[in-house]
Amino acid sequence: METMSIQEILASFRHIAVVGLSGNPERPSNSVAHYMMQQGYTIYPVNPALPEVFGLPCYPSLVSMPPEVSKTIEIVNIFRKSDDIPPVVDEAIAIGAKVIWMQSGIANESAAEKARNAGLIVIENRCIAEEHKHLFQ
Repeated sequence: METMSIQEILASFRHIAVVGLSGNPERPSNSVAHYMMQQGYTIYPVNPALPEVFGLPCYPSLVSMPPEVSKTIEIVNIFRKSDDIPPVVDEAIAIGAKVIWMQSGIANESAAEKARNAGLIVIENRCIAEEHKHLFQ
């Protein structure tokens, strides 16, 4: 996939799987996902420990989503430790996601390179909500 700016990504892609989404409103994953929902994005929670977040079904993994759900995922927004990124990237590639977005403080160069080689756009160590606020508000 060609390179896109963050502004183009956020303007073009509206379906975000949030891997590591917490049900706790005090956690960054929860507040970021909630903000993105308020901005009109469709959020798909991914956390094997929770049945639902924000009243939405929570999936144990990207590949456990029904195909009619997984095929809509464009951005995979990751709130996991850097060491936990490779299997998420593998699943994002498997479902045909367009963008891997690793939140602030998260980076994994080998996983990022694998994603890029598979045609995905990779954003590392940036908060999707902060980028959105900066660009669109």
